[in-house]
Amino acid sequence: MKALSSMLFVLLPLVSTVLQAGGQAPSTSQQEPGYATVGAAPCKPVGEIQFICTLVSPEDLAIVPGTEWLIASGNREGGRLHLVSVPKKTATVLFPTPKPNVRFDRKAYPICPGPLDIDKPDAFRAHGLYLKPGERAVHTLYVVHHGTRESIEVFELNAGAAPPSLTWVGCAPAPPKQVFNGVVALPGGGFAATSNATDVRQYLPATGWSLVPGSEGSAANGLEISKDGQWLYIAGWAEEKLTRLSRGRTPIQKDVITLGFRPDNVRLSLDGSVLFAAGHTDKDGRSIVEPREPLRETSNVARIDPKTLEFRRIFQHAAMDGFVATTTGIQIGNELWLGSQRGDRIAFLPMPK
Repeated sequence: MKALSSMLFVLLPLVSTVLQAGGQAPSTSQQEPGYATVGAAPCKPVGEIQFICTLVSPEDLAIVPGTEWLIASGNREGGRLHLVSVPKKTATVLFPTPKPNVRFDRKAYPICPGPLDIDKPDAFRAHGLYLKPGERAVHTLYVVHHGTRESIEVFELNAGAAPPSLTWVGCAPAPPKQVFNGVVALPGGGFAATSNATDVRQYLPATGWSLVPGSEGSAANGLEISKDGQWLYIAGWAEEKLTRLSRGRTPIQKDVITLGFRPDNVRLSLDGSVLFAAGHTDKDGRSIVEPREPLRETSNVARIDPKTLEFRRIFQHAAMDGFVATTTGIQIGNELWLGSQRGDRIAFLPMPK
């Protein structure tokens, strides 16, 4: 099923970008080939696109429901979890901090060896995020972590505090030779994560890790789950596809669409009515071929109907200094917010129609 229409293609020249930031100062370890140098590009707008800068690889974004906050990951050495104020367009560090809040729930996470070692905080790397809404403004944040261990780290987010606060509560280390990317919470407990860019694994406290049936060959990267928990949406980055996979149904239902770009993360709107996929094409807006030119790749966002899988590309933009090839797209009010694995900033702009 394929419906590519109403394409908004705004290809601007490579120029300096970006708005104000509240992140940490870059270190020399953050200067890597294929990544924007943290803090090097001016924080100036590009047309209607504005930025929150000096963040280390804000690859994924998670909205805190019922608030004016979102959380950004940091998927590179020196990365942090940042709390971002939507109205103020500023960011502050949530984790790791010198004295983090810890309350280890050993019963819920029996295979977790204990809290993260943050003696070397720059070793922390936060990749995919998922925020599970809870009661009384207390939510659960799941974080794909690379660094001192490969794991899903779990935090309690108190959104009722001013500002919201984070408490580490547990983890699930990855099985041997497994590297995670995206994560979602599962109904009834546990969570699922994309693994090794091939399939999806799920974790349940009673049984541990297992393969999600039908996820094989999905080129799994980003991951989302329907509000009722009956469907997984899997971003097949390497194959420019999106897979919708049923849960708890026999036989398994599997639907695949080709997006025309490499989708990185997928995000449902807060009401679950729209799925946004964000990802990459080459410098000319075409399919990526090897050898890649990562710092010149084009950003793309598609709006997808999660029921029919009909879609249209609503945003396409050339690489900008400091912001390269968006990895996440989410709608917040009348704005589109974008994350970037290879950039040093979050972007936001008026929501395309």
